[in-house]
Amino acid sequence: MSGLNFLYNTKVGRIILRPLLLKPVSDFSGWLLDSKASKCIIKGFAESNEIKLEDYILDDINCFNDFFCRKIKPELRPLDLDENHLMAPCDGLLKVYPITDDLVIPVKQSKFSISDLLRDKQLAKEFEGGYCLVYRLCVNHYHRYAYFESGEKSADVVIPGLYHTVQPIALEAGPVFVENSRQYTVLSSKNFGRCVQMEVGAMLVGRIVNNQPEAGPVTRGEEKGHFEYGGSTIIVLVPANKVNIYREILFASENGEETPVVMGQVIGNNP
Repeated sequence: MSGLNFLYNTKVGRIILRPLLLKPVSDFSGWLLDSKASKCIIKGFAESNEIKLEDYILDDINCFNDFFCRKIKPELRPLDLDENHLMAPCDGLLKVYPITDDLVIPVKQSKFSISDLLRDKQLAKEFEGGYCLVYRLCVNHYHRYAYFESGEKSADVVIPGLYHTVQPIALEAGPVFVENSRQYTVLSSKNFGRCVQMEVGAMLVGRIVNNQPEAGPVTRGEEKGHFEYGGSTIIVLVPANKVNIYREILFASENGEETPVVMGQVIGNNP
């Protein structure tokens, strides 16, 4: 963490940081992690991040990125399919923010608005009074994610940007989500209305790989895609009066705390 503090909160660090955020650097890092030579770092990475190898399907791992987006054994991520429940789309650390006056994610002196995230003011207005759910994935988390609900999805909206880390020290330094590369889809669902599910890339690579970029029907629990190397973030926007988030999650969020969740876990229900 001291290295991130240096990069984001010192003058010299910020000078060094700028070239690290450029796409060619990210692409080169991705190329290295796609190479067979990168297999040599898998064992050390798994040990240092306390990853239980027996929990995963590891039959076809040819490089580090294959390992990073490894598939978990299905029985370890049972999916709640009750249509009245709001399901977590991924593993991660969850914070929930009420959406008021377009201000959604206050972090110290920074404020991240829905319209900045979406680059669509009209769409942003649809979520006034609703909730923004922010799932922060660390490098030791499972990096595949699912649709949180069934419905008709729009074509993916791709917003190119810089790749920042999503560690808290970076969030303190500025509007990281606004600058990060991200993709989102508008999901029209029966039970929760018109929602947004967004993926946010992260430094150094954080590549977003979605399985179905085009419009069409999707099913709750169906794999939406995965992240390649880098801690990443998933954001879900739900309109007003469509969900009751569980009280303990709201209480933790109000106190600035993240709640650990796993893909398929219930975090709320229909009013």
